[in-house]
Amino acid sequence: MSQSPLIFGIVNVTSDSFSDGGKYLTSEAAIAHARKLMADCADVIDLGPASSNPDAAPVSAATEIARIAPVLDALMSEGVPLSLDSYQSETQKYALSRGVAFLNDIRGFPDASVYPALAASNAKLIVMHSVQNGQADRRDAPQGDILDHITRFFEARIAALTLAGIARERIILDPGMGFFLGSTPAPSLAVLARFNELKDRFALPVFISVSRKSFLRKLTGRGANEAGAATLAAEIAIALAGVDFIRTHEPAPLRDGLKVLSALKETARIR
Repeated sequence: MSQSPLIFGIVNVTSDSFSDGGKYLTSEAAIAHARKLMADCADVIDLGPASSNPDAAPVSAATEIARIAPVLDALMSEGVPLSLDSYQSETQKYALSRGVAFLNDIRGFPDASVYPALAASNAKLIVMHSVQNGQADRRDAPQGDILDHITRFFEARIAALTLAGIARERIILDPGMGFFLGSTPAPSLAVLARFNELKDRFALPVFISVSRKSFLRKLTGRGANEAGAATLAAEIAIALAGVDFIRTHEPAPLRDGLKVLSALKETARIR
């Protein structure tokens, strides 16, 4: 582990997210939770104004903006680094106008109409791969090596973004996890074991979110709110393997685990 990954704390300003739907839908609750996550040593707050679950009800860009606007106001006034988790171009443009540090798009920025706004900004872009590719009813992993599929996706998306004038060094790669890779744990486990192939191939940082994901729940037979131990195990494993960013519901146990790893590494070095 060369250095600790940056930790993104998840704040779902939603009514139907799979792990905490409705808990942080009000501005007051979302702001309070973001402050708690920062106190728990998150580096960035990732605001999600709509559930990414393919079975969730659609949410308009206007509703997304209404949900995040007061939260952005409060947290930005406190200097909290922010990320927007939305694939809707109008919401992305709004967040860019407010100066968010990251845009996190589960569809990987397929909408070329937003590229000029992306190019004019300084925000880092988290480009996520998914087997759905915008089709919510697609649930199964493609035939063949999942890493080959992911690599082809990133090749095409990076080419499109850089052709539009977006600096390559602003791009962060997210291979997807859980149902974004299929209905079984196998493709998620393959990616966790081999994500460094993406780092080596593209020479770009990798962002992974395993927190309470479906593949961990299937492996352990636990519910979303019982998946803390499985989540932490996967997060520590990818931290040891050199992941650059981890997105999580619970920064505190992850930060504690990283401190222990760092102490063990330092002790081994001294000996």
